[in-house]
Amino acid sequence: MSPSSTTEQRGTSRGRDRLRDIGDALHPAASIIIPCFNEARTIGLLLQAIADQSVGAGRLEVVIADGGSTDGTQDVARAFAASHPELRIRLIDNPARAIPAALNRAIEAARGPVVIRLDAHSIPQPDYVEACLRVLRRPEVANAGGAWEIHPSTSTWIARSIAAAASHRLGAGDARYRTSGQAGPVDTVPFGAYPRAWLNRAGPYDESLLTNEDYEYNARLRQAGGVIWFDPAIRSIYFARATLGVLARQYARYGYWKAHMLRRYPGTLRWRQALPPAFVLAGLGLALASPWLAVARWLLGLQWALYAAALLAAAALQAFRRRDLALAAGMPLALAVMHLAWGGAFWWGWLSSFTRGKRESAG
Repeated sequence: MSPSSTTEQRGTSRGRDRLRDIGDALHPAASIIIPCFNEARTIGLLLQAIADQSVGAGRLEVVIADGGSTDGTQDVARAFAASHPELRIRLIDNPARAIPAALNRAIEAARGPVVIRLDAHSIPQPDYVEACLRVLRRPEVANAGGAWEIHPSTSTWIARSIAAAASHRLGAGDARYRTSGQAGPVDTVPFGAYPRAWLNRAGPYDESLLTNEDYEYNARLRQAGGVIWFDPAIRSIYFARATLGVLARQYARYGYWKAHMLRRYPGTLRWRQALPPAFVLAGLGLALASPWLAVARWLLGLQWALYAAALLAAAALQAFRRRDLALAAGMPLALAVMHLAWGGAFWWGWLSSFTRGKRESAG
């Protein structure tokens, strides 16, 4: 073979590689969308985890829908994009500063046949995208997701307690994505991976639901005949909230908007979601009746004694297993905050949903 022929072949090979690179940029295997606001501390960790994906950074695009961050989040993202040109990163504006609006804007901007949602305070394992794409080969799967490895946001005793509570059955119920389990159909998964065809079938996220937008979307996908599939091989690290105050606000949002969502989809209520509102309602009813009925006082005391015993026993066991004595005190506090904030806000949301419905009808 002549030197000129070898040179021509090398040039042809480089040309094919260049065309393939251009094709990957224009038609990525998957688009990763990230709703974001003031996540400068963790956005770089997430982007690095995406760049390290086993499918190759060149086969991915990242669309960050930012709600006007003021902590330098956008600067971190732009600096990462400049130092990692193999990973196409785009920043788009989310002036509504709401998660469902961010998701809709990002989906509109994404070009991949598969759209994968990740949050800025998460870190996917290196084979995360590969595992999602493997599950989505099944045409009936409308959304694929996996298990969280819940980590504390900081090293404080209460942050460790909150992380332990969020992954315990008393805090997570039967939600497999928090407690793990066998692969199979579920009602919801976090950080879903959606084939474009199923997104087109279900339509956009409901921007009137400021929380629980993913659960509502999965309900629509199931109604359309799709399967929500949990696979424990799809793993990501999730950083739990760091303080009880922030945890209370988080779970109050969950409970409030769950009530609004259930007005439309009452059949989607699960026992793990019903127990906190039932506990709060029972306690409130017994407390109101206690001044007049001795049996109400007795039942109220029994309710809280059994509840406290369950929390303390679970916390003591976790403290022993994890060899972290602080969990014995912190975990009961975190679990109580989760239950009471969720359950109390649920009833507030349920009452306000009727008022909202009347306003919408009048309008």
